[in-house]
Amino acid sequence: MKKPKLSFWQIWNLSFGFLGVQIGYSLQNSNTSSIFESLGADVSHLSYFWLAAPLAGMVIQPIIGMFSDGTWTRFGRRIPYILGGAVISTIALLLMPNCPVLLAIAPLAMGAFILLFMDLSFNVTMQPFRALVADMLDDSQKTEGYVVQTFLINLGAVIGAFLPLVMTWLGVSDETVPGQVSKHIAYSYYAGGVILLLTVLVTVFKTKEYPPKEFAEYNGLPYDEAGSGCRTAENENAAAAGKSAVMEKKPGFLSLMRNIPKVMLQLGVTQFFSWAALFLMWTYLKPAITGIVTDPSTGEVLSDGATQTWVGVLNGIYPIPACIVSIFLSRIAARYGNKAVYAACLLCGALGFGGLLLVHNQYLMMLPMVGIGIAWAGILAMPYSILSRDVQAASMGAYMGIFNFTITIPQIVIGLTGGLIVKWIFGSQAVWMLALAGVFMLLAAVSTAFVGRGEKS
Repeated sequence: MKKPKLSFWQIWNLSFGFLGVQIGYSLQNSNTSSIFESLGADVSHLSYFWLAAPLAGMVIQPIIGMFSDGTWTRFGRRIPYILGGAVISTIALLLMPNCPVLLAIAPLAMGAFILLFMDLSFNVTMQPFRALVADMLDDSQKTEGYVVQTFLINLGAVIGAFLPLVMTWLGVSDETVPGQVSKHIAYSYYAGGVILLLTVLVTVFKTKEYPPKEFAEYNGLPYDEAGSGCRTAENENAAAAGKSAVMEKKPGFLSLMRNIPKVMLQLGVTQFFSWAALFLMWTYLKPAITGIVTDPSTGEVLSDGATQTWVGVLNGIYPIPACIVSIFLSRIAARYGNKAVYAACLLCGALGFGGLLLVHNQYLMMLPMVGIGIAWAGILAMPYSILSRDVQAASMGAYMGIFNFTITIPQIVIGLTGGLIVKWIFGSQAVWMLALAGVFMLLAAVSTAFVGRGEKS
């Protein structure tokens, strides 16, 4: 029995909440290094603060995936986690700009704590969105589902990255004061938190997940008849007591790890290099271009505050081509295969990082970000489209969570070693970390040759 075909707007609503989550995540990516620098952190210590995100993802996403696989409530299977995580994420975004006030004697420690709190909540919210698409769509619509999700993620990244610039247009000061978070950054975090919650509520109220019986039928799984008709008012309590057989014999974590699909391991190599490159960019872009990027109209180097605002602009540029490319990805992949498209996207990213090393003009720096944006589109869509076809529906959430290891492990590795590399190998010249990112992205493109699922994988 096939799942029903969903309309475009139903697919859109499945992932609309991810728009808000990505706005918050984009604010974090663009401004974390600057916030901690303003609170007194040294450039060689920045990567340690960035460890919060991958550590949170490594711990939380598999747990949330396994729990959501076995959660059947009147509100849905994934929705309760999405909503709960969104509420906590909003609180974290509101608290982050106030860390110097919350703990004046140790603002860096408070900032690190709130950053960890924020990343934990982001991961609680994000992970179920990946599994929700796989749950609700059949194989013929999954690539479209992840492409739409990619479009919304990139749109959110653009909005989040540009929010500080918008705040300056509205008259909010971008002056940097040691020991304080700039006002235009603080106001951006407040706006991002509100938008995050509102967009998630759209997904919550516009998406009705399949109840246990329908889910079992659509995926060819056995079902305990004690839970049949679970969505009627008369037997809601019976549904709570009588679970689907999908839930009765859930494999444990170790069993899941022993039976990881081969393609997940192959994708893991590509993921390692691509996410290591992205982590280097997010961590070191601001210190790398500080004192280098120039205003072409005057030829003068941008001030620290203006550089920070421009980092937000650059972080808002690369999701724009990613949005455009994502619209066509499913059709291109249908013709040439997911793997070939994935490799081409990553190669564009490697060229983009190379361009950042050669350009100092603040406006021309937008051009290399186009290549990075194309890579970003491929990274967000292609691995999940490839993987979702090889994972059993009953364990989709758990395996999507485990697959997140391929995102978090490279970031942890770079987070632990990045400070040593930039200090002892590159003499505290952060610009060379962008060169390293380019090498990693090139290796990611090459490694797709070893991902095999047949001609059209």
